[in-house]
Amino acid sequence: MDLDPRRLLVLSAIARSGGLAPAARLLGHTRSAVSQQLAGLEREVGLPLVDRSGTRLELTAAGRMLAATGDRIGQELTRAAQRLGSVDQQVIQGPVAIGATSWVLARVAVRALRLLARSHPRIEPRFVEAGLPDGLRQLRLGELDVLVMTDDRDTALPLPPSTRAQVLSEDHYRVVVPAAWEGPSAAAELSGRPWISAPAHSARGRAFARFASVHGVVPSVEHLADHMIAVQALLAGRLGAAVLPAHFAAQLEQVTVTALPVTGSQITRTLHRTGPGATAAAARVVADALQQAARDHAEAAALTGRTKGDIIVRTLHDPTEVPRPAPSRRTPGRP
Repeated sequence: MDLDPRRLLVLSAIARSGGLAPAARLLGHTRSAVSQQLAGLEREVGLPLVDRSGTRLELTAAGRMLAATGDRIGQELTRAAQRLGSVDQQVIQGPVAIGATSWVLARVAVRALRLLARSHPRIEPRFVEAGLPDGLRQLRLGELDVLVMTDDRDTALPLPPSTRAQVLSEDHYRVVVPAAWEGPSAAAELSGRPWISAPAHSARGRAFARFASVHGVVPSVEHLADHMIAVQALLAGRLGAAVLPAHFAAQLEQVTVTALPVTGSQITRTLHRTGPGATAAAARVVADALQQAARDHAEAAALTGRTKGDIIVRTLHDPTEVPRPAPSRRTPGRP
């Protein structure tokens, strides 16, 4: 029997994304085109490759075997493209849906769009304001191709299937109290006082829960504020203490940034789709543009004095990356 390798790639995309519509977005095709390719492959092999009897589409044993073959074909094609080195940038095109918080949109969206317009004018980026839970859900469903999310490194969320993450920025946490409060010398002094926390699923919410657990801090009242502008207003109103990223804390007025120890760090991660297909290639380019836009914003803020100190550029590794082994050290005078 003669099998069309392109149809095997389509089957592989269905297996990785979990359905016809997500596979269509992953490949940059329409849903009907993916359905037709699947039907054609089933005619070629003479066997059903998916089970359509349930509420969720699942692959049969034959479907799983051929999907694995499609995976290997896709990997070989990816490696071949990488070996070729430079591919004409104009072939990277198509719509890309980007989810991000209002904080990120206000700082990097315009810069990223300008970078993409110059380097890849045939990509059609579209920004969508999205928080952490909704953004991850939309990414899993194929409604988003790229997601910029704030996360807590110590409790970083696992990636959805067929996605990769890179870290845009990382910042340590600080405990901040209103300037009118007496500066605490120990975390226990802030137990029984009001706090400005964040929803439990958020990075700041997880960081505060960890801090409170370690130091036995029990708030008298716990205000919840997800957006930084709300946190800033509540702090200005002397409504409580807060665990915040140091970069943001340093820009606030009428507060005291304490030296109390807070474990962990806050990271901003860009998640983008992977695999063969036009959408994945465009999503990877958009992720790179977002990283450059974030760096440009940080440099501009440092130059104009909006932030204290110079920007520090260093390699940031995502929590999902396998740690690289440390280089071996040789004792002087020994081979």
